[in-house]
Amino acid sequence: MIAFWLFLLFVILQRLTELLIAKRNEKILKAQGAIEFDKNGYKAIAVMHVAFFISLISEKVFLQRTLNTYWIAFAVLFAGAQVLRYWAIKSLGVYWNTKILVLPNHQLINRGPYKHLRHPNYIAVVIEFAVIPLIFSCYLTAFVFSLINLILLRRRIKIEESAIRKASIGFATLL
Repeated sequence: MIAFWLFLLFVILQRLTELLIAKRNEKILKAQGAIEFDKNGYKAIAVMHVAFFISLISEKVFLQRTLNTYWIAFAVLFAGAQVLRYWAIKSLGVYWNTKILVLPNHQLINRGPYKHLRHPNYIAVVIEFAVIPLIFSCYLTAFVFSLINLILLRRRIKIEESAIRKASIGFATLL
């Protein structure tokens, strides 16, 4: 049980650190004229992340889930997702954010994992929503939140790509 709480603490501290990085980047980007898209969608994603942790803890504690027989494989997948996520964050630099913030006429980043993948950070998140609960045999949380996450990410990617297209022709003609 101690492994669960330590792992959970690690993941929560990661998310809180990422929120601090995102907030710093948001200030920098907005000072340069970035426009935010889909504030309500961002709130839904934030609520989903909190609900994910509540569900994970509840399923683990109340349904007395144990460490999965294949936890090592899931942990390796989790570690791979971390490498992909932080490679994406490093590659985007100040442009990485948890919100959809777009600078007018900004060129897309085409280095790091973005040289090979369109949305590497989202791929990492999809992997995490599946494998974090599976490490501890929390199958309900893995299924329900993987599904919700996919629905929200599908919507978010459409909005994000539309915002990027608008930015490439200049916001001035669209606002």
